[in-house]
Amino acid sequence: MALINTKIRAFKASAFKDGKFIEITETDVLGKWAVFFFYPADFTFVCPTELGDVADHYDELQKLGVEVFSVSTDTHFTHKAWHDASETIGKIRYTMIGDPVGIITRNFDAMREEQGLADRATFIIDPDGVIQALEITAEGIGRDAADLIRKIKAAQYVRAHPSEVCPAKWQEGEQTLAPSLDLVGKI
Repeated sequence: MALINTKIRAFKASAFKDGKFIEITETDVLGKWAVFFFYPADFTFVCPTELGDVADHYDELQKLGVEVFSVSTDTHFTHKAWHDASETIGKIRYTMIGDPVGIITRNFDAMREEQGLADRATFIIDPDGVIQALEITAEGIGRDAADLIRKIKAAQYVRAHPSEVCPAKWQEGEQTLAPSLDLVGKI
């Protein structure tokens, strides 16, 4: 299923954030940029390195107006236990959503049905709740928060400048392209 340019689906879930259990729905995502950061399981190997990397970049993401929601098929109770037990996970200030029945994971087409685990998948959501970018990697391939931030900046730029596009390796402040007949065959 093609998810780019589709609106996120309804959900309700329990989550762990700032030492508390909270309820979250899709309406909590609307009106701001968001990242849904799916990962297979708590208390594992690659996952804490990725979640810790996002935690290290959280202030920068907040400055960009982006809220982060990590999601696994573990419970919100497990997220709290992991947060309390791991120095790396203990840095996390963003929302850790528990999805033990897989509703959110399936909504984003990121469920490994035969295992009941989420894929290693990232989704960038605009303030209207529309998916603007996604990345799914194999089990052993960790993601990079710095590249995620680059993609968010590109998505935000294109939203603010709809007649322009960001070329490969675009960095904030670099030249963009204005698609036109004059550019065809000249790049």
